[in-house]
Amino acid sequence: MSTTTRTRASQAGQRADRDIHFDVEQFYYTEAELLDDGRFTDWLDLLEEDLDYWMPTRTNRLRRQQALSVASRGEADYDETKQSLAWRVRRFDSGMAWAEDPPSRTRHLVTNVAAHHVDPAQHPGFTEDDLLVRSAFLVYRNRLEREENVFAGRRTDILRRRPEGLHVARREILLDQNILQSKNISTFF
Repeated sequence: MSTTTRTRASQAGQRADRDIHFDVEQFYYTEAELLDDGRFTDWLDLLEEDLDYWMPTRTNRLRRQQALSVASRGEADYDETKQSLAWRVRRFDSGMAWAEDPPSRTRHLVTNVAAHHVDPAQHPGFTEDDLLVRSAFLVYRNRLEREENVFAGRRTDILRRRPEGLHVARREILLDQNILQSKNISTFF
């Protein structure tokens, strides 16, 4: 076979190898540490400029209607860009975010990480070098003396691999709760 007809085998949709998987897990641990330490400006550096960060609302549905339990794009608890997240971080730092003064204490736990190479046919604008990653999370939040919240759910991310490291390009957050018991939702996931 000549070199012109020899092509690299497609990785689209294939599970990432253990070295890439390790890098993804380390990325998530670093991200969790930044969020828990309140280093939000540093966390923003992990996000791509064209970030799409959203968390659709949920409803309870009968088993036969489960496809309708997750809201469409227009109905979301979060529908953010990197710019809107940066605005929120600046607001925290300004002292004008009363819901976070004094600041919440959080603990982000990330588990069940599964990383695959993106299939560009399913995700236009991305390449096989990008990673589609699903993970489970548990975020504990304590605010003031008696307010406690636990958020559990799953994230589906597309991570871009850059020379300087991984960056979040897309994040869909799907909480297991459909009714949030917290007084506010100023937590990043």
